[in-house]
Amino acid sequence: MIDEKISDTIHRLTFTDGRQIMLIGTAHVSKESVDEVASYIDSEEPDHICLELDDGRFKNKEEESSWSNMDIKKVLKENKGFLLLANMALASFQKRMGNQSGSAPGEEILRAARLAKERNIPYSLCDREIQITFKRAWRKSNLWNKAKLIATIISAVFSNEKISEEELEELKKADVMQTMMDEMAKELPSVKAVLIDERDRYLATSIYLAPGNKKLSVIGAGHQNGIIKTMELLEKKELDTSLDDISEVPPPSKLGKILSWGFPILIIGLLLYGFISSGEAQGMKMFGYWIAVNMSFTAIGALIALAHPLNIIVSILSAPLTSLHPAIGVGMVSGLMEATLRKPKVKDFELLSDDAITLKGWYRNRVLHTLLVFLLTSIGCSIGNVVVFPILLSMLG
Repeated sequence: MIDEKISDTIHRLTFTDGRQIMLIGTAHVSKESVDEVASYIDSEEPDHICLELDDGRFKNKEEESSWSNMDIKKVLKENKGFLLLANMALASFQKRMGNQSGSAPGEEILRAARLAKERNIPYSLCDREIQITFKRAWRKSNLWNKAKLIATIISAVFSNEKISEEELEELKKADVMQTMMDEMAKELPSVKAVLIDERDRYLATSIYLAPGNKKLSVIGAGHQNGIIKTMELLEKKELDTSLDDISEVPPPSKLGKILSWGFPILIIGLLLYGFISSGEAQGMKMFGYWIAVNMSFTAIGALIALAHPLNIIVSILSAPLTSLHPAIGVGMVSGLMEATLRKPKVKDFELLSDDAITLKGWYRNRVLHTLLVFLLTSIGCSIGNVVVFPILLSMLG
């Protein structure tokens, strides 16, 4: 394979069988990237175009009304609250940067798709489904990394970060992006493996196997080096083209199942031991501390989220019970209650994307507010459980 580097973000790959693939790295929120993609499609006249997008995200970007089809209650009942939060955090972060740069997130990919349709050029959506990517990242993360992921989501939601057009263009440089990925690998190696390494392989294989002798691929600049290295392995037949092992969500680990049930059993065990070893009075005191701490932190989360007054009461009362059942969290209860008491309106769905980029919007928009209540009550209850555990142990001593 011959790699002809046209610029820092554009490579033309020529394979032994004569096929060519032009990789165009973009910043996803850069107006210059949009113009660059259009220019190369016109000058190169490819017979196939490959896009760094999956079917679900492509439909969401094409159909402005896609959010209105979402059933927030169904999302929460299916335990997909954190998944939706991750989606919204990513969308809000990209939209905020896009508003500053004057280019909608992923506009260069949509432009490529529109030009492909206009010129009757076949095109492929070559990325892995975003839901699978997020689920794999979650399943492959330990408890500490999951906490970091949640912190990252919160940071992305409430961030007021501003970035200049010049800084956006700097992000297109592969060396800068690689540095960012190296930092991610140090902090969250399991997440980096799923979000970057696996997707590099998935994108490279999908592009490599796509039909056509002269293909043009529009990808994020950060994936470029990984895709080129993967294609070299594919060309040498040192890597299998099957993607089955990274296309499915791994089942929950046995350790995860044990821990999910282990904590409730441990709490119940401590309380029972308190009654048996220290007498009824001490046992009731321990039980009271557990209830009080658990409810208090849940209440703090609900108050910060400005949940409906009735929902605050329901969340507080349900917190101890949901703490003992790994399949039903307090966030699910509070989120469903919030969506019932303050039912989202059509306007909330219409303004979802715009409201998601401001903190005020997360409180004003009823869909986003439901997610906020879900998130903060979940965090509050979890903190309560962590805080109360050493207190119960000390009371046994």
